[in-house]
Amino acid sequence: MKPVSGKKFAKLIERHGWVLLRIQGSHYVYGKPNSDVRLSIPIHKDRILKLGLQRHLMKMANLREKDL
Repeated sequence: MKPVSGKKFAKLIERHGWVLLRIQGSHYVYGKPNSDVRLSIPIHKDRILKLGLQRHLMKMANLREKDL
């Protein structure tokens, strides 16, 4: 799996219809209309997301590796 930063992942999910709901510190919380799913993405400059967290976020957002 290609590692990405929090910033790049946030841009990726925005292209797939997710909307920024709020910012809590360094975490950006995204949601989709008519969905209870919320994604909290840590954005620390260009720091790469840890692999387990990236997989979890991709699963919650219904993204595949080819979407990266």
